[in-house]
Amino acid sequence: MKKILTLFAVVGLFAFSGCSNDDDHVDYDTISYVFDVPNVSFTPQNEYSKSIDNPSKFATDVVLVYRSSGSESNGNRIWKLLPETYFADDRGLDFTYTFQFSRDFIDIFMDGPDLESVNASYRLSQVFRVVIVPGSSTGTAKSINKEDYSDYNAVIKKFNIDDSNVKQLK
Repeated sequence: MKKILTLFAVVGLFAFSGCSNDDDHVDYDTISYVFDVPNVSFTPQNEYSKSIDNPSKFATDVVLVYRSSGSESNGNRIWKLLPETYFADDRGLDFTYTFQFSRDFIDIFMDGPDLESVNASYRLSQVFRVVIVPGSSTGTAKSINKEDYSDYNAVIKKFNIDDSNVKQLK
């Protein structure tokens, strides 16, 4: 009788601790990356671009790039999501900051018809912040396009990222 009860206990243990399907839930423990790329200067010599290694090798990760466009009165930086387009006074296209990425690199660049004429304050000593978040946390690839990543502070909060001591690339 003891053997039968032990057998039922073991079978019951396996039955009640069966597999769970957590694939339908958000994976909040996936690591996100955040780092700064300071002192980026866009010149003819570097073809108005800056290429950096992508620290994430996951095909589903979402790469977000923000440019520091100034500071608030309390000293916090103001971050604008790329692509970011600036227009000339005559409302013609002046230039755009944009980026592209692959599993190996992140390429930040300026695009426009006459980049040499762009004011140096927009071309030299720019600071960018790269935030890499898990794509699986937003659901399917179709829903990734629906996410609003324009508010840097909302993204940091959503993914529980501590940005108090961000690593700076050289």
